[in-house]
Amino acid sequence: MSLDVFWFLPTSGDTRYLGASDFGRAPTNAYMRQIAVAADELGYDGLLIPTGSSCLDPWVTAASLAPVTRRIKLLVALRTSLGNVTASARQAATLDEALGGRLLLNVVPGGDATELAADGVFLDHEARYEYADEFLGVWRRLFTGESIDFDGKHVRVKGAKNFHESVQKPYPPLYFGGSSEAAHEIAAEHVDTYLTWGEPPAAVAAKFADVRERAARRGRTLRCGVRLHVIVRETSDEAWAAADSLISRLTDEDITQSQQNFAKMDSVGQRRMAELHGGRRDRLEISPNLWAGVGLVRGGAGTALVGDAQTVAARLREYTEAGADSFVLSGYPHLEEAYRFAELVFPLLPGKGRVTTGARQTGGAFDIRAGHGPR
Repeated sequence: MSLDVFWFLPTSGDTRYLGASDFGRAPTNAYMRQIAVAADELGYDGLLIPTGSSCLDPWVTAASLAPVTRRIKLLVALRTSLGNVTASARQAATLDEALGGRLLLNVVPGGDATELAADGVFLDHEARYEYADEFLGVWRRLFTGESIDFDGKHVRVKGAKNFHESVQKPYPPLYFGGSSEAAHEIAAEHVDTYLTWGEPPAAVAAKFADVRERAARRGRTLRCGVRLHVIVRETSDEAWAAADSLISRLTDEDITQSQQNFAKMDSVGQRRMAELHGGRRDRLEISPNLWAGVGLVRGGAGTALVGDAQTVAARLREYTEAGADSFVLSGYPHLEEAYRFAELVFPLLPGKGRVTTGARQTGGAFDIRAGHGPR
């Protein structure tokens, strides 16, 4: 079996130390292109481009990567509560053509009510998922070429039509993640791949089974994937030292403030992330080699697989045994960790192999010849 392994584009900035902005890297377009080109050459299958008020616009960012990437697919955030459904279908068809059929879409109904309010959206959790359900129902129909009249609770169109076909048929594949009952229903009804943040394998297996059962009742099948950070080094000791270093500059005040902010969100997935560690530094290895340190101060995916290459590959296999078909990975800083993971772990994964990047230089930060990791 060949796995899909995606990397992550840090469009809100990158860093060596969580909580220490003076060690950060600004999310310039030049740096985003550098990471994208590296991921493309290294053999990652896709690149997740996130959304949020602190992120660069995902659609503009994806368009800027079309001329500099060759084979990698771009998983672009589709924020249903912010977009017009007909215009979003037209955008997707346009970008899929520009990318030569390499567009994937990550459906995001929302998660932070405060952030959404700043963007003019005042919908509670249930309403956001009602909106997403209506939006996706119309969005998918638009790619049939029909003229659509729809008068729903949240979405209303009259004579809506998409005049531009996408390269991929019937439309660019839809990805989606969520842990609530409403989210699992959306996944079963509309999407092609369901994603979950990196909880312990048994919890992930239960979520996959639930979503797939709901989809089966509708006569549908789903792929599933896991969103994780990775900290991989040549030895386990080096990997755990790197994990400790990543949070070494965090203060207790940083952690308390972040956890208080997360507690205000109505996201079920964010609540489950916070419950894994309870904001405590002494409860971070929540499952063998699954470390929750990132979640102390970062929202969303808050766990990382930590260890040497053989150990990390073995833990990934546990997730495939739980039903995962794909992984969306990231690591700090994202440029260097993309090389480390590809060089050390790809040879141990099905469908991947030894990385050979040639002599092309992507930024001069370190030697990228085959067999040499960052120094």
